[in-house]
Amino acid sequence: MAERALHLDQETFNCSICLDLLKDPVTIPCGHSYCMSCINTHWNGEVCKESYSCPQCRHHFTWRPILQKNTMLAALMEEFSRIPLPAPVSHCSAAHGDVSCDLCSENKVKAVKSCLQCLVSYCKEHLQPHYDVAALKKHKLMEPTENLHDNICSRHAEIMKMFCRTDQQCICYLCSVDEHKDHDTVLAVTRRHEMQRDLEESLQKTRQRIQEKQNQVDLLQSQADNVIRCGNTAVGETDRAFTQISLLMERIRAEAKKHIRSQQEAEEHRVKELQDKVQQEIIELKTKYKELEKLSHTEDHSGFILSFPSLSKVSEASDLSDSETRPLLFLDVVQTAVAELREKLRDTSALSHDEQDTEEDAEDGAVVGRTEDDEMTSRLDLLSYAQSVTLDPNTVHSQLSLSVDNNIVRYMSSEQEHPEHPDRFTEFAQVLTKDTLTGRCYMEVKGRCDDYFSVVVAYKDIRRKGPSDQCSFGNNTKSWALDCYNDGYVFWHNKVSTTFTATPSNKIGIYVDYNAGLLSFYSVCQTVSLIHTVQSTFTQPLLAGIWLKDVADCAEICDISHR
Repeated sequence: MAERALHLDQETFNCSICLDLLKDPVTIPCGHSYCMSCINTHWNGEVCKESYSCPQCRHHFTWRPILQKNTMLAALMEEFSRIPLPAPVSHCSAAHGDVSCDLCSENKVKAVKSCLQCLVSYCKEHLQPHYDVAALKKHKLMEPTENLHDNICSRHAEIMKMFCRTDQQCICYLCSVDEHKDHDTVLAVTRRHEMQRDLEESLQKTRQRIQEKQNQVDLLQSQADNVIRCGNTAVGETDRAFTQISLLMERIRAEAKKHIRSQQEAEEHRVKELQDKVQQEIIELKTKYKELEKLSHTEDHSGFILSFPSLSKVSEASDLSDSETRPLLFLDVVQTAVAELREKLRDTSALSHDEQDTEEDAEDGAVVGRTEDDEMTSRLDLLSYAQSVTLDPNTVHSQLSLSVDNNIVRYMSSEQEHPEHPDRFTEFAQVLTKDTLTGRCYMEVKGRCDDYFSVVVAYKDIRRKGPSDQCSFGNNTKSWALDCYNDGYVFWHNKVSTTFTATPSNKIGIYVDYNAGLLSFYSVCQTVSLIHTVQSTFTQPLLAGIWLKDVADCAEICDISHR
C-alpha cells in the first residue's frame, strides 16, 4: 500500500508539458510548476510576445516571469529519483499504419487520442493527465491522427478553427480579421456540419451503388450457373443421343454382317454344288474320251462299227447361266443397312425435336400437334404465330425515310437528316426491326406491285459501317435475304443465290422457329404458298429487315397481330 501511495504522489509531481517527473522545477506566479526547460520552450513558442500564459490554467502575464528554481520540489524530486520504479505497464506497440505516441521516446506505443490544443498524440499512460488535470480536461480530444500540425495556421501559428467559403480553405481566427476580413467565413465546425449532410448523401448513394453492383454480380452469377446447367444438360443430351446412335449403328452393323454371312454361306453352298456337278461331268467326259481313243486303235472293223454309234453320242454340255456366275458383292445389303440407319437417325432427330417442343409447349400452355418439319400451308395457322414488330429508326440508312409509326419505309431521292448512331447502316439502303424474332413467330411485309425489295432475317450483331459484304443482306453468314421481283424470287445467303420462278406476290410472309432453326418465306395472296425454307442452327438474336434498291420504292410491315 505504501508503494502504491508513493506511486500516486510521484504522478502528482509530473510536468504537465512533458508528462514526466519535474526536472529543475520552477513555480510560476499562478502557482503551477513545470520543468524549467519545458516552460521556457513553451513561452519561446508563443506568437504574441506582449503576454505569456500558463499551459494549464491559461492565466496571462503581461510580462515574462523570472524563473527561479523551487528548491523544495527539487529536493523532493531527488528523493523520488532514488526510489525504484514499479515495473512498467505493457503497452501495445504501434504497428504499421498506426499513429504512435509522441511522448514515448524509445518504444513507440500506439496512440489512443490526439489533442487539438497540445497538437500531440498520446498513448493511454501519457493521456491520463487530460483526464485528471482540470485545465487539461477542457482540451479537445479526438481519434489518433497524424499531421496534427496541418491544423495550425502557418502565418499565425494558431489552430485553424474557421473556414473561408470565399477561398474554400481553413483559416485561423486572426486570418478571419486580417486578409479574409470581408470574406464569407464560418466556424470550421459549422462547415463540417454542412459537409456532413453531403457526406451522408454520398454514403447513401455509395451504399445504393454497392447494392446495385451486388445485384449485378448476383445476376451474372445466376447467368453463370444457368450456363453451367445448360452446358451440363447439353453434354448429357449429347452423350445420350450419340450413345443411342452408337448402339443403333452397332445393331444395324451386326444385322448387316449377319445377313451378309448368311448370303455368303448360301452362295458358297450353291457354288460348291455347281462345282461338284461340273466336276462329275468332267469325269464322265474323260471316261468316254478314253473309250473313244481305245476304239480308234482297234483292228476289229466289225466291232468298231457296232460300238461307235453308242460311244459317239456325247451329252450336251450344260453351260452355266449368268445368274449362276454373277459377282456377289453384297452391296445391296450395305445400301439397305445405310438407308435403314439414315431413316432411324431421322426418326431419332424428329423424336428429339418433338420431345423438346412438347416440353416448351407444356410450359407455354400451347397445344402440341405439329413438328418443325411439318409444312404449314394455311395462312390461319401462320397467323396464330403473328408477332407485332416495328422498324428501328436507329438502323435506317440516310437515304430511307420511316413513317411516324415506324412500319413503312421509303427510298428518298435525297439524304435524310438522321442523327448519328452506331447501329445505323451507312452504305446500303437497309433497315432492321426493333423487335427480335423469338420462339415461333410470323410476320408479313408488303411492297408495291412494281417495286423491287428484299425481305431479310439477320443476326442482331451484323455489321453496319462500310461497303463490306459483311454489311449487305444475304452476302454473309449473318443474314438470309429474299429478293422479290416481278417475275420471281432470288434467295441469298453467304453470297450464294437460289432462283425461284414461283408466281410473284407483293406480300411476303416470314416464319421463324428459332429453337428448331427453321426459317421459311411464303408468298401471300388469297392463300399462302411456300417459296423457300432454310434449316440452320441459330446462335444469336434474330431481327427482320428490309432492303430497298431504287428511289421511290416502298415497303410496309403489315399489322397482322389482331387478325
